[in-house]
Amino acid sequence: MILLDANYILRYLLDDNEEMFIVAKKVIEHKHFFILNEVMVEVVYVLEGVYKVPRNEIVDVLTKFILLDNVSMHESKSILVTALKIYHDKNIDFEDSYLCALKEKYEVKTFDKKLLKCLSS
Repeated sequence: MILLDANYILRYLLDDNEEMFIVAKKVIEHKHFFILNEVMVEVVYVLEGVYKVPRNEIVDVLTKFILLDNVSMHESKSILVTALKIYHDKNIDFEDSYLCALKEKYEVKTFDKKLLKCLSS
């Protein structure tokens, strides 16, 4: 199984280095691969914090990316899509959005007020 890191995914999504984009495209568009949830958190963090990509664009691009047939993930894809929706709709970071999306599966403990509000909704 192929496991992708955040940098590999970012080079593909951003197409900001032609050589790396071509290599990543061959794998992402033609091979089956696995993405760790932590890697998706880093991808969102970098897109938002470093590249200043608006939330709505991050949500659109990553939802399509996650839903590719050749992508496998630790959690179900629906949880990650839910996390992206929460991230889009609420004023919380993606890591907290992801934790909030997991509330149906796990009892999430936090002292973070924004996350507590999300967990109680």
